Amino acid sequence: MTDTARTVIIRDTGGPEVMSLEDRPVGDPGRGEVRIRHMACGLNYIDVYHRTGVYPLQMPHGIGMEAAGVIEAVGEGVTHLKAGDRAAYASNPPGAYSEARVMPAAQVCPLPDAISFEEGAAMMLQGMTVEYLFHRTVPLKAGDTVLMHAAAGGVGLIACQWAKSEGITLIGTAGSDAKCQLALDHGATHMINYATDDFPSRVRALTDGRGVDVVMDAVGRDTFEGSLDCLRPVGMMISFGNASGVVPPFDLAILGKKGSLQITRPTLFSHIADHETCQAMAAHLFDKVISGAVTINIGQSYPLDRVADAHRDLEARKTTGSTILTL
Repeated sequence: MTDTARTVIIRDTGGPEVMSLEDRPVGDPGRGEVRIRHMACGLNYIDVYHRTGVYPLQMPHGIGMEAAGVIEAVGEGVTHLKAGDRAAYASNPPGAYSEARVMPAAQVCPLPDAISFEEGAAMMLQGMTVEYLFHRTVPLKAGDTVLMHAAAGGVGLIACQWAKSEGITLIGTAGSDAKCQLALDHGATHMINYATDDFPSRVRALTDGRGVDVVMDAVGRDTFEGSLDCLRPVGMMISFGNASGVVPPFDLAILGKKGSLQITRPTLFSHIADHETCQAMAAHLFDKVISGAVTINIGQSYPLDRVADAHRDLEARKTTGSTILTL
């Protein structure tokens, strides 16, 4: 066990170049904490929001929200993990881009032997996001229809498979024919290339004019207004990200004019704040993966010292599926 770990730190907001790799002290876990040595780390768009200041951090700060590895030590009061356990997490505070760290234990989850460290690092944030979208935000049942934007991304490919396993019709959007085919291969019912097609018109055509029950939109500004036009009366708009930019203020009365629409802006971290809920969500995700209903698509991996390249490719929409950083 070493006293330091290579850790990605940001000291100011900006482009990928603001991230630096430093040797940082790790220390021992205190009460309610664990020390985990990472085998792989996950890359998510929230990391870009932290780096650019959309979600402000107190500087200097670590970055990264998910990883998988081996527990090296546990602090007083931690009962669900012990030294030597395989584990994975998606959790605050940011700092997962590192060889090892000390962190709160409540949202760190035992990782089944049947799931690799690479899969664990790639699936926690995105997979538990899909779990709350389908099971904790609005009741969804077999036969319902959802619109999923960015269906070829990490969340999207898991959602395509999850919907198929639940008997839910998923209409997806993506920016190229290749990405559309990838989502279809992962279980999407229909795909729309938004670069060549008007997605609200196509959604209406695919639903015989009715509209979808739920829209799941992590793109934000560029798709928000069109998404509202895809909903059936009293349908639910779930805005859970802003990859294209923050949704600007809008007049709530428009929801009434478009059919008494509902809207919510959830976050994963609200759902997993409770230890028992977090562990149950992770267990549900693990069951989906172990059963074969969901396969984690790791579209690309980068060594930790190429984290800037990983961010550039993510922002340029060059990635598909999940992305991991290797150690």
